[in-house]
Amino acid sequence: MLQEVLRDIDRLKERLDRARPLTPAEARRLREYLLVEWTHHSTALEGNTLDLRETRVVLLDGLAVGGKTLREHLEVVDHRDAIEWLESAVREGLPLSEGLIRELNRLVLKSTLPEEAGKYRRGGARVAGSRHVPPPAWDVPFLVRETVREYDARRGKEHPVALAAWLHWRLVFIHPFTDGNGRTARLLMNFSLMSGGYPPAVIRKEDRERYLDALEEASVRGNLEPFTRLLAERVKEGLCLRLEIVGGEPPEQSQGPAGQRPERPLP
Repeated sequence: MLQEVLRDIDRLKERLDRARPLTPAEARRLREYLLVEWTHHSTALEGNTLDLRETRVVLLDGLAVGGKTLREHLEVVDHRDAIEWLESAVREGLPLSEGLIRELNRLVLKSTLPEEAGKYRRGGARVAGSRHVPPPAWDVPFLVRETVREYDARRGKEHPVALAAWLHWRLVFIHPFTDGNGRTARLLMNFSLMSGGYPPAVIRKEDRERYLDALEEASVRGNLEPFTRLLAERVKEGLCLRLEIVGGEPPEQSQGPAGQRPERPLP
């Protein structure tokens, strides 16, 4: 099933690469849509209670939402700033580096936990509900640098979606920071995808149980396929969204279980 989704992705990307470019107005609307979706779902996965509309009000209108905490407002603003920095890094062609990883975490935490933002944890870590025990703090700098080296070695040797899934999993496996590891990992995942010419993927809050189970399977059993499959489905949705905006219909795709076609997202 994973290989079928990856083949669909390859066909969709070829179709999109041949399509007309977005107009400036289309590009602006799509960017706003993704900025809100990505920020809302990534922060909601970590417990932020701002809903999608409220996230839009905070990010695009610059307004506060009654009944929500200051921390929740700051989390979504910081996440937006991290996305904007990431977009700039992709445009400039920056490679993955230890400094880039730490900068993304610094941006994610700059208003809510500034004293720890971008700094490696100094103690042990436990992930609630997980059997995985992250490595000791003294191994973290070496493991992050090894992650960068292995990422560079894997590039061009495996599908870009599989590579992005591996990078995300690897960061949460190490759990290098005191806080913000999940948001940082999802930003890195999309840095990898976007650097390879793919749209960013949004892991939705509705995916939370499947998402955590898939990461647990990878960390405890060494089986990364369930998480790669989840990411592949979200990448496929992002490609379909862009094809709809430029007016190109996606090619015939593999049918899912019970002969049903995968759901196509709407702008």
